[in-house]
Amino acid sequence: MDGVQSFKTNQNDGVIAVGGGSSLDAGKAIAFMSMQSEDLFFFEDIGDNWTRANTENLPNVIAIPTTAGTGSETGRSSLIIDETNHTKKIIFHPSMLPELVIMDPNLTLSLPQHLTASTGMDSLAHCLEAYCARGFHPMADGIALEGLKNIKDHLLNAFSNPSDIESRSRLLVTSAMGSTAFQKGLGLIHSLSHPINAVNDIHHGLSNAIFTPYVLKFNKPVISEKITLLTKYLEIDNQSFDGFMEWILYMRKNLNIPHTLKELKVEFDFDMLASMALNDPSTAPNPKDINLSEMKQLYIDSHEGNL
Repeated sequence: MDGVQSFKTNQNDGVIAVGGGSSLDAGKAIAFMSMQSEDLFFFEDIGDNWTRANTENLPNVIAIPTTAGTGSETGRSSLIIDETNHTKKIIFHPSMLPELVIMDPNLTLSLPQHLTASTGMDSLAHCLEAYCARGFHPMADGIALEGLKNIKDHLLNAFSNPSDIESRSRLLVTSAMGSTAFQKGLGLIHSLSHPINAVNDIHHGLSNAIFTPYVLKFNKPVISEKITLLTKYLEIDNQSFDGFMEWILYMRKNLNIPHTLKELKVEFDFDMLASMALNDPSTAPNPKDINLSEMKQLYIDSHEGNL
């Protein structure tokens, strides 16, 4: 909590958070925790502890994203790794939403190709999982659909032509759209990602990109009709579930995303990871129920490339 102590010592009255998702999350957490007496992880997004927060005179946050994917700039939470048990925890409160967001696509022009790819696929995962999540939320679905259309039209171009300000602008807006849409919920892409992000230090957007087709395959029995409708909106040639899967694989290949976890050359403890993923808050909104053995199998399939 060095950031909080520095904030108090310097008698600051607000936070300007600049950077990618981790930087924005840290800035939001510093502003929020500057007025709390409880420990940071007391406010993990489980139960109703968030209702016990002191919200009087909370300092404002100005968020300035320099990547296009996490959507932290329009989010009401921060993802923080608890280093005591290597878990990624969601710290939540509605008051964590920044007071002002400045989206300047010029700040994303120098983003390296691999970060353009992984943050763009993170945004895709946000929109896709929000669209498929349990529950009825037509407004979130509509935002997610338009976000996916922006990604289809602009991500590969931004990857190949990084100075294209129009594509960079669209992707920056889509990042905010994704985090707005996933107020409806997320799913197993994020459930699988959060543990390996915390335990194995794998970039969140990269892991989301790797897991996406494997989760689509698992969810196929309950989302096939909805995905077929999505392909019509996206104007994909093969307007079917299989056509959408082909498009996802095409996007990953052209963004130089690994097809499997094995390609990362990291040792994974799938028993531990599966248990963590099953208890992740993103699991409940997934459109299809899952048990521990199925979660472990998803990790294995993603490692070996079983589609």
